[in-house]
Amino acid sequence: MTRIAFIGLGNMGGGMAARLVGAGHEVTAFDLSAAALERAEARGCTPAASARDAVAGAEAVITMLPAGPHVRAVYAADVLGVAPAGALLIDGSTIDVESARHVAGEAAAAGYVFADAPVSGGTAGAEAGTLAFMVGCDEAAFARIEALLAPMARAVLRAGDHGAGQAAKICNNMLLGISMIGACEAFALAERLGLEADRFFDIASKSSGQCWSLTSYSPWPGLVETAPSNRDYEGGFAVAMMLKDLKLAQAAAAASGASTPLGGQAEALYALWERQGNGGRDFSSMLQFLRGET
Repeated sequence: MTRIAFIGLGNMGGGMAARLVGAGHEVTAFDLSAAALERAEARGCTPAASARDAVAGAEAVITMLPAGPHVRAVYAADVLGVAPAGALLIDGSTIDVESARHVAGEAAAAGYVFADAPVSGGTAGAEAGTLAFMVGCDEAAFARIEALLAPMARAVLRAGDHGAGQAAKICNNMLLGISMIGACEAFALAERLGLEADRFFDIASKSSGQCWSLTSYSPWPGLVETAPSNRDYEGGFAVAMMLKDLKLAQAAAAASGASTPLGGQAEALYALWERQGNGGRDFSSMLQFLRGET
């Protein structure tokens, strides 16, 4: 059993903390939301009055926070120098590479082992313990990090040194956002051409157009049982979260001089869909935008 402090109990963090409890760990949790903290307590976590209280005495600290400034602030004020010497620090947030490397440097200077470990798999993966972690860390520390993340994961993959986990997540989600738009456009065009959606699905899923956005997360209702499209696009991976990741990708592209024209177009489309009030819907709801269901 490991004493773990878990900070950030939103859509992802709540399920992740519960998986750690289920694996027999002692989890002390904190979130600014009283309701989120109550849900975590009902699932076996011990609530803390503050992040500093959660971290005190912890053998490991896991954070799931909204953005880079939050991660920098929490580690500077509530984790570094407060967590016991030797504690393992893991940030599962999706943030900019620069912030991840900054916190890693601060943690190393304070004598801690740190990893950036953003996740893929959405809320369903958090609840089921089937997330994919993309880890940036010192190679010598990876086995320890992998063991701690295992109860929440179907895969824990070392991407490279500090910041590489965030780089992998940004690139992966840019590809995901682009491919989902492509799948939605194909369904919308098939409909206009008189091709039944199920027939198109059967053919494309066995042809060169096959991709995860089509066969595992189909935006057309009734084709993939577990897809959010069957729940009127509720749950899953929110448009606002996809837009956040696409913005990170475009900022990284601008800073590095990379050319990502499709990534930029995907960002613009999701931004428009969000402005029409769809930020909380699953990102596969882009199909409704392309079909004119605004």
